[in-house]
Amino acid sequence: MKFICLTLLFVSGITDSRSEQYEVVGPADPVFAVAGEDVILPCSVKPSISVVDMRVEWFRLDLKDSVHLYDDHEDRNTEQIQSYRGRTKLNHQELQTGNASLKLSTVRVSDEGLYKCFIQSKSWSDDVTVDVSVEAVGRPPVITVDGFDRSGGLHLQCESEGWYPEPDLEWLDSEGVSLSSETTETHRNSDRFSLKNTIIVYHSGKIHCRVKLRHHMLETLINTTNNIFISWRTSVILSSVFVVLAVIAGILITVFALKNRALDQLPNEHRKIQHERDHLLKTLKTTLPKVKVTLDADSAHRYLIVSRDGKQVREGNRNTVNEGNNRFDEYLGVLGKDGFSSGSFYFEVQVKDQTEWDLGVARESVDRESDLSPAVGYWTVSRNDERYSARDSSYVSLSLREDLQRVGVFVDYEKGLVSFYDVESMSHIYSYTGQSFNEKLCPFVCLGFLYNYNPTPLIICD
Repeated sequence: MKFICLTLLFVSGITDSRSEQYEVVGPADPVFAVAGEDVILPCSVKPSISVVDMRVEWFRLDLKDSVHLYDDHEDRNTEQIQSYRGRTKLNHQELQTGNASLKLSTVRVSDEGLYKCFIQSKSWSDDVTVDVSVEAVGRPPVITVDGFDRSGGLHLQCESEGWYPEPDLEWLDSEGVSLSSETTETHRNSDRFSLKNTIIVYHSGKIHCRVKLRHHMLETLINTTNNIFISWRTSVILSSVFVVLAVIAGILITVFALKNRALDQLPNEHRKIQHERDHLLKTLKTTLPKVKVTLDADSAHRYLIVSRDGKQVREGNRNTVNEGNNRFDEYLGVLGKDGFSSGSFYFEVQVKDQTEWDLGVARESVDRESDLSPAVGYWTVSRNDERYSARDSSYVSLSLREDLQRVGVFVDYEKGLVSFYDVESMSHIYSYTGQSFNEKLCPFVCLGFLYNYNPTPLIICD
């Protein structure tokens, strides 16, 4: 009798064990994610039984540390990898149907890799590997004209930055036919790639510069019409003639001035012009609706240091700070504390000796992880090394005679106008017109994308 009971218990145990067996399944192909967006890493059990009472753990194979742990009916992430804090989530209701998929928020390039989904019951366990591939879409390519060579070919240069993995760059004509070009210069800054490529064209028409990854592509075009060719060649000829005539005229003027002993009048005339210029500048500044701007340190990128008075910001902070949803994540940006939703206002920012910056205004609730464009809610002008630009519907290259020292920003809310001025020379830089504002606009300054090794601060001028 005892033998029969033991046999029944043994068979019952085997039956229970088999009834609890399951298979952990995931995607056969890699999961593609876009930097800055959210992604779901699929994982479930087959057959679809509840895993509420089981242990569910996600971890990285290369790091061998926990990405997310669910055990004893709750999340237990005290040993979680620091970079994943606050970015992982399991849907506890879905666990009842065997779905243990992990939601990963605000994807980073560093999230790329192999993940393991491990599910363990009291008497069984299984796992599956999920391959995550991340793509980061960079800035739209910028085409600049570098002039003609001796054979009459037009030199065009295309640049773009902020991509991952390394993208392909190609030139296309108006028919979509690929054009041969020089070797692409590629640089890796932190975890992103920047590209530069030059082409020489000998015909008119639309020329496209295209930068693409497996799932994303950005493109810019330039229309090299016959008029452009003619105007460029004509300008080169006229410039040469002008230089010769200027030299001759200079000699004649100098001889004439010496003969009439009139050189002493020139300093007086210069002083008169300077006095009128200073007077006009003072008049302009007294009529502009200038506001006091204080930077909001709580919105600043974690690498930025904002002065106590909120008037200066520079890069250099590597301490652990509360990241939060309100901070900028990739652009080294910071907003002003106060916003404006009517009327007009004006403020100035000192940019002297800083070689990487963006400044202007932004919507109060603007996306802290998107590109700096009017479509998203940013109206700015920028400097990148020795190039100045604005970001309207496409990139606009700005030609300035001298490096900017102080930039004035004027906003007329009702007219949808944002204008930028060179304060030193009292000259206009660029204007966004016909814009539509429907919420508060805040002053915005930025020290570039991802990093800035120049310690010079941007300063809000009183």
